[in-house]
Amino acid sequence: MSEEIRNVKIENHGVIPKEEEHATPEELYARLIDKIKHYHPSADDLELIERGYEFAKASHGDQKRKSGEPYIIHPLHTALILADLELDKESIMAGLLHDVMEDTTVTREQMIKEFGVEITDLVDGVTKLTKLDYDMDKVEEQAENLRKMFLAMAKDIRVILIKLADRLHNMRTLQYMRPEKQKEKSRETMDIYSPIADRLGISKIKIELDDLALRYLEPERYREIVDGVHERLEHREEFMADLIAEVAGHIEKAGIKATIDGRVKHYFSIYKKMVNQNKTLDQIYDVFAIRIIVDSVMECYGALGIIHEKYTPVPGRFKDYIAMPKQNMYQSLHTTLIGPNGQPFEIQIRTMEMHKTAEYGIAAHWKYKENITGDGNNEEQKIAWLRQILEWQRDLSDNHEFLNLLKDDLNMFSEYVYCFTPNGDLKNLPNGSTPIDFAYSIHSAVGNKMIGARVNGKMVNIDYKIQNGDRVEIVTSNNSTGPSMDWLKIVKSTQAKNKINQWFKQQNKEENVLKGKDMVEKYCKAKGIVLSDILKPEYMDKVRLKYSYKDWDSLMASIGHGGLKEGQIVNKMLDEYEKDHKKPITDEDVLEAASDYKRESSSKSSKSGIIVEGMDDVAVRFSKCCSPVPGDEIVGFVTRGRGVSIHRTDCINILNLPDFDRARLIEASWAADEGQQDGKYMAEIAIYAHNRVGILADLSKVFTERNIDVVSMSSRVSKSDVATISMGFEIQGTDELNGLIKKIRSIDSIIDIERTMG
Repeated sequence: MSEEIRNVKIENHGVIPKEEEHATPEELYARLIDKIKHYHPSADDLELIERGYEFAKASHGDQKRKSGEPYIIHPLHTALILADLELDKESIMAGLLHDVMEDTTVTREQMIKEFGVEITDLVDGVTKLTKLDYDMDKVEEQAENLRKMFLAMAKDIRVILIKLADRLHNMRTLQYMRPEKQKEKSRETMDIYSPIADRLGISKIKIELDDLALRYLEPERYREIVDGVHERLEHREEFMADLIAEVAGHIEKAGIKATIDGRVKHYFSIYKKMVNQNKTLDQIYDVFAIRIIVDSVMECYGALGIIHEKYTPVPGRFKDYIAMPKQNMYQSLHTTLIGPNGQPFEIQIRTMEMHKTAEYGIAAHWKYKENITGDGNNEEQKIAWLRQILEWQRDLSDNHEFLNLLKDDLNMFSEYVYCFTPNGDLKNLPNGSTPIDFAYSIHSAVGNKMIGARVNGKMVNIDYKIQNGDRVEIVTSNNSTGPSMDWLKIVKSTQAKNKINQWFKQQNKEENVLKGKDMVEKYCKAKGIVLSDILKPEYMDKVRLKYSYKDWDSLMASIGHGGLKEGQIVNKMLDEYEKDHKKPITDEDVLEAASDYKRESSSKSSKSGIIVEGMDDVAVRFSKCCSPVPGDEIVGFVTRGRGVSIHRTDCINILNLPDFDRARLIEASWAADEGQQDGKYMAEIAIYAHNRVGILADLSKVFTERNIDVVSMSSRVSKSDVATISMGFEIQGTDELNGLIKKIRSIDSIIDIERTMG
């Protein structure tokens, strides 16, 4: 019985192999063609791809990446990742050309002429996603960006596959970016791109994105895990090799043909277990796993029986994802066993088809591939999630709510429970779901009319936590008054929260429309805006379409229930009105405006050097939580009895203000005309550095040379010998602060510097 057996290995966790890291464009292109030939041998297709490569190379010309390499290296790596997923030639072409419309002078018309509409639309879609700004502090912009992303995905899912490949190569080469950019891109990757890859079942990309993001978000923990795993592997490589050989022997004796290997779990998975279970690396036993790949589903269960006969299973550690696949169609048998020396180890058993789906997700059965057979159920089920997102986009006017629902859905995706309807149909719901979640997963009407539930034949409370294998029956009544607001605190699934919220909004729509119109009218009166001037169909339509509302009443209802701010809408319409009613500015207007500004500034400037909107000589204090200094963007918060506290606009306390407190925010700015810049303001920074003798002396020297008083200093050193040094000091403004930080960065051993929040 021939059997392929490989030793335990550490997979390539986000490190580009040395032969690829410094490869020339010609070498990378040759490698790309070899990969494509492996699964797509048509000569015509290769000729088209060569034309795309030459066009991209010529278009990018002498452009360089931050690494100093020719820019064409990046599109080539993007195309190589798509070829690893065995995508169609149009996707490969779009990967090669994905930056030409954004970074070169090539136009859409030229692209259509050269490569046709299909490839141009793919490139255009990726370009639009690249231009999106995922600033996590700007909720409105982020929500709009994500709405556009999902619309692009719905139009052609290949757009996001190309974008994922583009992001993966950018993450692999993130070491060439500034530290603050590394963190920003890594957070964006962890929050948006990695969960989307997971939802589409592409674990090959999701795993690497997670590991790379962790490397920059938690550098100390990442290094500890990498070093710890390598150290453990050195001591246990022989044990793992013997165990693989032993398992292979049992499988071979049973007459099952299999490919067996051992692998190290990816670093982010280990990190997540350490954090969630509050364990050290030494306490996590399933760092290594054995994977058995067989030919059929029957052989999966046959191999499982043999393994359970030869080794003792750990109770509660068996999962059958073949009978009950994950939502992204992942299938496999997982079991944890006690090894020969009492050491637990994990085994995963699957077919080659399941393995491809686990690695490549939707790309494994891509409907655009030629010569595909089957009904395409896998990709349809994966895209069903995308359809649900688009449904939310239509239903949810509140960008905060849309973002929260989306992030909740992405974050809770990995943990699901499996239960059954009375007819035996399988439902998978987020872990911790209740009968209310179950009811809304069947239909909105079932949830809205629900009055009780039976689980396994017995009546249960509506907050009962559904367990794997439960049989759930919903009791409904036409006399039900509908859901309760308390249900929102009980339900777990994003779908249920959305449908309950929609019910309440619909019930109160008329009241909210009137309330919204009244709020707009009052706002205009308070600001001296003539409502009839701006309430014209052309301005209303532009604003309505911007926020994706079907009609004006829906937008007004959103203002009424707090989803949108009336000032936000009025100011947008006012902007449109003023575009159409520009009047020429005379010299007299300029002089008068300057005079008004001077009078206003002098009357509203406090002794602290802060101008607060609409308040004279107001009591102002600087918040200790974010220590603003002149040059920072600031905002005022009206406190109870202590005047106005001034915060940086990126202060974590301001960003997380509850909605009812946001009305107390007030515009504030730095005075520029009273010599206030001579004052001193507290600032604090955290410095991360490789620990060495003399580093504190070097830092002190920089502060002394610049005549900056250090008020406080503390330091600690991690196990991986990285020092974190916190320094508080007095400074005049951001110019002086930026100069100081730049000087500190030039000190040997410095890794990163960031301003801290108190």
